[in-house]
Amino acid sequence: MRVAMIGSGYVGLVSGACFADFGHDVVCVDKDPDKIDRLNKGIMPIYEPGLAELVNGNARAGRLTFTTELERGIANAEAIFIAVGTPSRRGDGHADLSYVYAAAHEIALAIKGYTVIVTKSTVPVGTGDEVERIIREANPAAEFAVVSNPEFLREGAAIGDFKRPDRIVIGTGSANKDGTEDARARDVMTELYRPLFLNRSPILFTARRTAELIKYAANAFLATKITFINEIADLCEAVGADVQDVSRGIGLDNRIGSKFLHAGPGYGGSCFPKDTLALVKTAQDAGAPMRIVETVAAVNDQRKRAMAKKVIALAGGDVRGKTVAVLGLTFKPNTDDMRDSPAIAVIQALQDAGASIRAYDPEGVEQARLVLTDVDYAADPYACLTGADVAVLVTEWDAFRALDMDRVKGLMKTAAIADLRNVYRPDEMARRGIAYASIGR
Repeated sequence: MRVAMIGSGYVGLVSGACFADFGHDVVCVDKDPDKIDRLNKGIMPIYEPGLAELVNGNARAGRLTFTTELERGIANAEAIFIAVGTPSRRGDGHADLSYVYAAAHEIALAIKGYTVIVTKSTVPVGTGDEVERIIREANPAAEFAVVSNPEFLREGAAIGDFKRPDRIVIGTGSANKDGTEDARARDVMTELYRPLFLNRSPILFTARRTAELIKYAANAFLATKITFINEIADLCEAVGADVQDVSRGIGLDNRIGSKFLHAGPGYGGSCFPKDTLALVKTAQDAGAPMRIVETVAAVNDQRKRAMAKKVIALAGGDVRGKTVAVLGLTFKPNTDDMRDSPAIAVIQALQDAGASIRAYDPEGVEQARLVLTDVDYAADPYACLTGADVAVLVTEWDAFRALDMDRVKGLMKTAAIADLRNVYRPDEMARRGIAYASIGR
């Protein structure tokens, strides 16, 4: 099939490359000429394991191309995906849909023949209706259907998630009363995802508004699990219990499951913070407020900055004039994404308390420079730790899982480590004479 992907960011690039790998002819469109130029040279705009090899292999095979020209990019496309950003809107927290609507208007003026237009971006309920209205108003003669096909990609594991998904959600609207357009759109989407049927990946066809809500509901539920176990961790510290054992104990109940029950400094990234906030705003506007999700978002925001208090306490109650070594900057391992990373709030709180910050991250330094100020970046973990008064492990990169602690102790001015991911065991640290604080233990 001929596929166009509007937006060549995280979702658009991964999705486009995977569709091309299935054998479809894919054109990725982006307004950023520098990004397209880099992609044409084989340089990735983001870090994602395996993505460079996937993109460049399909580009060499002629199945994946890149352009800044939307009209040329969508020419003869049977399916056009809108995969542009939907950040939180300044001022009210609603999802900013301006990029989605702008793409819809441009598509409307360029499509010829029957086309399925797919919203891949995470969008609030009712966005597909507005996209349909925009296109029909701009081009009354257009033959098209608008479909919702939310993405469920985890950064750091996105290619595997696309090719071996838990589920594929496809929401079709009602373009006419007899449902003919819905049936045609369903056939196109079925053909597009046919390679995944061989993997027996479940496909769920729903109404368009239902599909839009599924993505938000899923992310809000996962964010709730994370926040729940973080509050349990606080209780464990207060009563002398071990949150890791609590997590294992409740996770063995198959009604609960073990995923997203790892205590830490709070969730971040490109999805959970903005999606929970957007869902809260949508629910408030609909007169059906979601008190649980409101609380989850508030507790998570407070937790990130509160983690700095653990570091300050480990440093003797004062970090003014001291050097804090920060290991890990991205919101999770195997990505360079700094969006809403807990490290940002932790570092800013420590700086407010008078600390000097030295930091290291295997992939996130360039993105960190865009959001953090007055940070000294080290070339490796041991250089980061040298001469530090206290260290804090924020992101659980594999590079931090087996540090030589005897070497670490010799390098640091004071051997003290706050482990916000529970990577190490308290008894081992005590045996080495390292002051140690962790989460919920």
